[in-house]
Amino acid sequence: MERDVVSGLVLAEAPFPPSVNDIFPPNIGDIGPWLSKFTLFIWLAVAIVLIFFLVSYRNPKLVPTKKQWLAESVYGFVREGVAKDVIGHEGLRFAPYLASLFCFILVANVFAIVPFIQVSPMAHIAFPLMLALCTYALYLYQGVKKHGFLGYLKHATVLPAPWFMQPLLLPIEALQAFILQPATLALRLFANMFAGHMLLLVFTLGGFALLNAESLFLKPISVISWGMTILLTFFELLVAALQAYVFTLLTANYLAGTLAEEH
Repeated sequence: MERDVVSGLVLAEAPFPPSVNDIFPPNIGDIGPWLSKFTLFIWLAVAIVLIFFLVSYRNPKLVPTKKQWLAESVYGFVREGVAKDVIGHEGLRFAPYLASLFCFILVANVFAIVPFIQVSPMAHIAFPLMLALCTYALYLYQGVKKHGFLGYLKHATVLPAPWFMQPLLLPIEALQAFILQPATLALRLFANMFAGHMLLLVFTLGGFALLNAESLFLKPISVISWGMTILLTFFELLVAALQAYVFTLLTANYLAGTLAEEH
């Protein structure tokens, strides 16, 4: 009887299943659908990145401080390891964009394992899609700027192949360059972060379900479920960094293909 009363109180305080309104912050959801928890987390990630670099470079030293060394290391990693290595010397002018992209996605992804947040904004398809569209607009602009409009269309779709193969290759190359590249860029980031969030949720709630099971044989298994949650949390941290790097690397790769003299 007592257990039923306690369960009733818990259900009264935390309705299950969650509703659409749960994406809104407490006491803010009534002001409109434009402000959700995901939006707040996005602005929080932007603020963290901006404040970190502003504070690190506020008073630069010849012998860098720890914060300055960390900021320079992150920027240098993207500048040398991505922009220069993938695009070439011409890619150095894209280093600020690529470094900003990497840091922003990394911070947003790490939110997936931060207590009381525990979800990445990148697990919502809208945000990876907007980042992919930014990259899409950038490499289209750079391609048209370098090759001209018709020249870029030819550069992006025409392969050095026999003429009788062109009717088959042209639509495939056009589909890849103008649709599949931005679509897969967004979906890859979204799918990985969404899947990681769901795995953590399944093992966490699974532990509670096993603990509350009537069978005494199932209760000890809850410890295994929670142990898997801890292991997956560390794995999610690795995935967060890897996906930020992959998104940045593919952006650089698309820019390199756009700026290349030949297909």
